[in-house]
Formats: sequence, C-alpha cells, structure tokens
Amino acid sequence: MAVKFQYNKTSQQQMDKQLKIREKALPTLQNKEAALRIEVKRAKKRADELGHELETKMADLDKISRLWGEFDMQAISIEDVVLESKKIAGVQTPVLKDVVFKKEPFALFSKPVWFLDGVKIVEDLAKIGIEREVFMRKMQLLDVARKKTTQKVNLYEKVQIPGYKDAIRKIKRFLEDEENLSKSAQKIVKDRQQKQQEQEVES
Repeated sequence: MAVKFQYNKTSQQQMDKQLKIREKALPTLQNKEAALRIEVKRAKKRADELGHELETKMADLDKISRLWGEFDMQAISIEDVVLESKKIAGVQTPVLKDVVFKKEPFALFSKPVWFLDGVKIVEDLAKIGIEREVFMRKMQLLDVARKKTTQKVNLYEKVQIPGYKDAIRKIKRFLEDEENLSKSAQKIVKDRQQKQQEQEVES
C-alpha cells in the first residue's frame, strides 16, 4: 500500500501526524498481540486438559459398560447452560458459570443401588464436556483477535510507518531543493540587477 502525498508543507504535516499516531499505537498493539498469544495458549491448554480428563473418565466407564445398559438416560437432561462474558485484552469471551440439569423423579427402590452414582457420573461428564467446548470457543475468539492484531502490527511496522517516513523524507528533500533553487534564482536575478546597475553607472 503506497502512501499518497503531495509535495507541500500541508501534506508533510499530515504525514507527520499520521506517523506519530501509528508510532504511538504500535507498542500498545504489540502488547495486545503478546497478551492474546498467551491467552490463546492458556485456553488451548485448558481445553486439552479437559479433553484428556473426559477421555480418561469415558475409558473408566467402558470397564462397567455392562451396568450402563441398565441406566435410564431419560432420568437426567441438560436444562440450561449459564454463561457469563469476560473481557480479555479487549475481546469478549465466554465463561461457564453453571450447568443446570433437569432430573426426572424416580422411585429409588426400583432402580439399581448404583443409580444415584450413575446420575452423578452423567452430570460430571456433561460438565466437563461443556466446559471444554466453552474453552474451545474462547480459544477461537481470542485467536481470531490475535490474527487481526498481528496483521495490524505488521501493517504499521512493515508498511505504513516506513511508508510515512519515506514520504516525509521525499517531501523534505523536494522542499529543500525547491528552496535552494529559489535562492539560486534570487541570487542570479540579484547579480543580474547589480551588473545592470553597474553598467548604467559606467555609461
């Protein structure tokens, strides 16, 4: 992206202003990018931990899969997932507050002795799975923001700031050349006038 400018003082002032804005904003953007990078890693690590925990618990349940055939899956369902929003480096991210379960009434004496434990296991698995999804979403949102911030940092650092500096240098050089030419022209005119006066005096 080439910086558009004109060879005059007004254009130079505009370029100076734009350059200062970008130079002032760059460290803030770099800090934001670094913070987002850390938060993306943190969210990914937590999502991976929860994924591993879920896999481990599911593998443990496989050992008693015979019992799960007796479990009534209609006994419990998810009624609501309560989310809150938290700002991280200017990005709104979801935070899991609670998972609300709906439990159907059942006669305990007509169920296996481990049925209440089964309900608790289903609750735990659902919470872990939902929390993992929330962290995955958080990671995605932060990563999108990080990519945009990285693009802006690169744009400022590699394109716009050098572009504005180059434009200012060109304008200054042009104005200096113009001033030198103007002075040279004035000197020539002055010398010519002086010679003319001298000739008039002699004649």
